[in-house]
Amino acid sequence: MPKFYFLFLLFFVFFSLSTVGQKKTLQAKYTSENISIDGKVSEEAWKTADNATDFIMYEPDNGKPISKSKKTNVKILYDNNAVYVSAILYDEEPNKIARELTNRDEFGVADVFSVFINGNNDGQQNFRFFVSAAGVQMDCLATESNEDFNWDAIWDSQVKITDFGWVVEMKIPYAALRFSKESKQTWGLNFRRDIKRGALDQSYTWNFVDTKIGAVITQEGILEGIENIKTPTRLFLIPYTSAYYQKDDYSADKTFKAGMDIKYGINDAFTLDAILVPDFGQTKFDNAILNLEPFEQQFDENRSFFTEAADLFSKGNLFYSRRIGGEPNTEPTVNANEELTEYPSSTDLLNAVKVSGRTQQGLGIGFLNAITEKTFATIENIDTGETRKEIIEPLVNYNVLVMDQRFNQNSSVTLVNTNTVRNGDFRDANVSALVFDLNTKANTYKLSGDFKYSTVKDNDFYTLLNNGLENYDGFKTQLNFAKTSGKYRYLLSGKYLSESYDVNDLGIIFINNYHSGYAEMSYRIINPSRIFNSFKASQNINVEIQNTTGKFQEAWYQAKFAAINKKNQTWEGKVQVSPFDRYNFYEPRV
Repeated sequence: MPKFYFLFLLFFVFFSLSTVGQKKTLQAKYTSENISIDGKVSEEAWKTADNATDFIMYEPDNGKPISKSKKTNVKILYDNNAVYVSAILYDEEPNKIARELTNRDEFGVADVFSVFINGNNDGQQNFRFFVSAAGVQMDCLATESNEDFNWDAIWDSQVKITDFGWVVEMKIPYAALRFSKESKQTWGLNFRRDIKRGALDQSYTWNFVDTKIGAVITQEGILEGIENIKTPTRLFLIPYTSAYYQKDDYSADKTFKAGMDIKYGINDAFTLDAILVPDFGQTKFDNAILNLEPFEQQFDENRSFFTEAADLFSKGNLFYSRRIGGEPNTEPTVNANEELTEYPSSTDLLNAVKVSGRTQQGLGIGFLNAITEKTFATIENIDTGETRKEIIEPLVNYNVLVMDQRFNQNSSVTLVNTNTVRNGDFRDANVSALVFDLNTKANTYKLSGDFKYSTVKDNDFYTLLNNGLENYDGFKTQLNFAKTSGKYRYLLSGKYLSESYDVNDLGIIFINNYHSGYAEMSYRIINPSRIFNSFKASQNINVEIQNTTGKFQEAWYQAKFAAINKKNQTWEGKVQVSPFDRYNFYEPRV
């Protein structure tokens, strides 16, 4: 009996391991039939297409097969222009299907079906298309570290609620995807179904995604059968005109603007974006904030040109796009008998060009160039009433270059350079960085870090007079080591920033001149227990010491937990202790 039990256990272990590592395969079927996106799935081509079924729970009970009452069947067709997806999602309680109506890219409280497609099948990034039971579309460009919902594609979908559940049909044009020119395509593929039932929320995927493993994209299935398709020409020209009329008690002002946005697919991998004399007058305004902090306020980017491909340009955290077209960099000289009558809050962007993409070998390249117009302040002589203008921001050229090489599916080494050149005797700056993120193939351990070097050349007379500095260099370095999977995880981190490290011309940094150490240990349950759906407990230590004085600016120990019980009730607790005196070197009232 013990021997039989041992053999059975050994078989179960090997079966489980093979199930986890196995990738499902789905065959796409070519069709010449006109597929109507109406949520009916009535065309003959659907009847003989390969069926993706046997979904597996992602959460809360990871690895549990989907119940018969929630059976999900998905099929894929293709033609010369697009991929078509049909999904029949059974539900024994169709009256409880959540379908909150929201804006695009907002999930709300709704059941959702989604398709994840990786046209290069490289485990690096995928295109995600979501449809809620209310018919709302969401889409994003995703990597393991980021989901960019600012990316928006043009695709079609339709939802139909039935007496057995709900049905989704989708049409995804090839122009919304990226794939190779090979005659036979092999794509990474996964489907996901999210069911909203309050305390009984559930998520399922077609290809099993093990939550003990940190990476998700590498756990996709395979889509085969797509052959002899051509990558489409991607060229969009969007001209615009705008007119503004502003009137007050003293004057009236008329402004007319015209320009163009250009988007061009250079090849399968790279896209060129350009804006000529842009007008961001329709861009969402920033919320008004009373800033009582000693540091500048950091705002979100709302201009679509800068939000697309943001994941690549954000490597190394050296690029803060709001610098381009932001506040002028200098203050005017105002004499005793003068007053400042006009000081623009922003500079005008003349044009910008961006090239971004990633090769099949995993090399991501991003280049951005932008030029802003010369900006003047107006100063009035109180005695004579005469006015004069003074340059507060010259013509400025901004450049960002990123080269990001991915390998082993989930590791990367990145080179980043940002450069700001101002015309004339004004401040110039350059920052270079080496960033690395190395993971084991099983996503168990991670070694990451960076080295950044900044150079500032300030030719402004008053800066030289006050600070006595014309050129100054600085650096920042950081090293992290972590265990990233399993019940027990940890993180060790250390970094050093020199006093003259400065990236604020095209990036943003609040504090330099310190070194720090951080450690974290945590425990979590992987699968739901008898009491909890999820549970995590951790303890952390953080120490920051100013380089100049050797005094603590941060020093604390923290223990916390977070749990969700079977009723989906959340419980959290935290204790933090600061055993040493801490000094606030940036108190604005000092």
